[in-house]
Amino acid sequence: MAAMTVRPAPTSSERRPRGRPARSATVDTEALLKNARQVFAKRGFDATSVREIARDAGVDPALMAHYFGSKEALWGAVVGQIVEQTAPMIRATAQLRQSDLGSRRRVEQALVIFIDRVFSEPDISLFFSTAATEHGERLAFLIERLVRPYHDVFIPLLTDAMKSGELACDDPEVTYWMLLNAISKTVSYSHVLAAFSSLPGRPAAFKRTVLASVLNMLGPVPQSS
Repeated sequence: MAAMTVRPAPTSSERRPRGRPARSATVDTEALLKNARQVFAKRGFDATSVREIARDAGVDPALMAHYFGSKEALWGAVVGQIVEQTAPMIRATAQLRQSDLGSRRRVEQALVIFIDRVFSEPDISLFFSTAATEHGERLAFLIERLVRPYHDVFIPLLTDAMKSGELACDDPEVTYWMLLNAISKTVSYSHVLAAFSSLPGRPAAFKRTVLASVLNMLGPVPQSS
């Protein structure tokens, strides 16, 4: 496979090229990107075609090409859409470090914010799970645009809680990935859990239970603190 250049995804105001696209008045590019995200999440990049995404969205493949260009550019635009949608979560998490909360409570509140995001858009977690199996340039693009910004505001919260003695964990990186994966995979694969539990059919109770469970994963506050 030839090397692929993943270009930064255009913003929502930049995606539409000049000219007069067919049926432009009825095109919802954000909805098209969300549909593409779901198809990429199910099948992965290599097994997905733009024609397949267009068929699933009920539009002409030429329309997809007009708005997003190549499959590589479409995939990059999907990542860009997720970046836009998760930006408020990242800002809210970053602001916790300047809050009056104790260091452990900051971690707990960050998890509340993350759980809210996962429950509002569970297909983002599915897309990430599939996209994270990529290698090379696409993986590097995913890490720099989507993974690192959130990682870099959450890890200091864990580190502060460990240093203060309010959180007993051996490694902030391992703890971070275990917590986030436990949440995102439990929610995004709730259709599997539904074979064993009624919770996925009761969203409010499911969300409360996920939060309670992940807070228990943090363990008790060490006695020495």
